Amino acid sequence: MLYRIAELAHWQQAQQTGFFASPDLQAEGFIHTSERHQVVETANRYYRGRRDLVLLVLDEAALTAAGTLVKREWAAARGQYFAHVFGPIPLVAVVETWALVPAESGEFDLPAALQ
Repeated sequence: MLYRIAELAHWQQAQQTGFFASPDLQAEGFIHTSERHQVVETANRYYRGRRDLVLLVLDEAALTAAGTLVKREWAAARGQYFAHVFGPIPLVAVVETWALVPAESGEFDLPAALQ
């Protein structure tokens, strides 16, 4: 499984269009995703304190079956490989969604069911 932290507005738009696409797809040519062990660091690094987020759980096999390319690429700034999705994500590949709400400190943790 892959994970995408998404703004609620982008997720709501996906439900209208049938595909999730975020601004990074337009700007960089791919959608950033994380492995489960990378979600918390990503959330705290880029989204600290935000309350308008959902965590999308993506079935990588469903993305491949839909013809959507997924490549793991090195992110030097983080010293890790991250999965990049090269195209809009069809809703059939989104197998779960979770509210992603920070603690009062503004820090995130995985939803309890994913820990």
